[in-house]
Amino acid sequence: MEKLSVEEIIRKINAEELFEAVTSDYSFTIKIEEYVPFVCAAVHDGHQFRKELWENCLHSEYERWYEEDPCTKEMVDSNPIVIAGLDSRFEYDLNRTPETAIYDDAWGKQLWRTPLPQVMKEKSLAKHQAFYQVVEALISKIEEKHNRCIVYDMHSYNWKRWDREVPTWNLGTANVDNDRFKEDIENWRLILEQMPLPNEIKSTSKINDTFQGNGYFLKFITEKFDHTLVLATEIAKVYCDELEQVIYPEAVKAVKDYLDRMLKEHAKDFYTRHKS
Repeated sequence: MEKLSVEEIIRKINAEELFEAVTSDYSFTIKIEEYVPFVCAAVHDGHQFRKELWENCLHSEYERWYEEDPCTKEMVDSNPIVIAGLDSRFEYDLNRTPETAIYDDAWGKQLWRTPLPQVMKEKSLAKHQAFYQVVEALISKIEEKHNRCIVYDMHSYNWKRWDREVPTWNLGTANVDNDRFKEDIENWRLILEQMPLPNEIKSTSKINDTFQGNGYFLKFITEKFDHTLVLATEIAKVYCDELEQVIYPEAVKAVKDYLDRMLKEHAKDFYTRHKS
């Protein structure tokens, strides 16, 4: 894996070069093994938290981990194009607008002992901006090459905090064209519902049950690109003990192995369906 500036990454994308890189500030990674018409993203996979923020942060390392999406990159990292955040959403949230990306409070608890200085905010927002510069260059290139693109926007959520039964998988589709992409959405939902999971974990899949797909990543791409579908895909954290901070590697592997096969099949079907 190379260490590259954002400008170098964009230059490589524009030239259709194949590469795997981490940004020079170590804020996110990108891998392009082939310029296929589908992208996998894990914007909340990151756990890094700048050391200069530690003393001012009221949330513990566990509290930050609890709200992040661990292993979501690992679940899709065998695919040809993968982009993933390395920084914690508690520094800046890639799935929020620049204006709201830095939290004052998080999940009902004040985040900072003293208000975050503007210079600290600007340092984080520069990384947010850089990520979206690369996203825009990437989707532009794929639409230019293939006239369409599908993005698998991978997330996870804490199912134990809900006081009702919730699905293993939730697709948020409130901000995509449901008439145009109805069949693609339902096919993805069915694929996820049929996923075999270990330890008697059942796999259920619903649309707009726990979340509706209101994230900035989805909206940014959907508003800028006419021929790209973003599937906001949330897995309940059945692959870990969210209260004890323990990952179940056999469950993560089961998700990864199944998606290794079925995600590519779904992307191929999407490409064929929207050829015209």
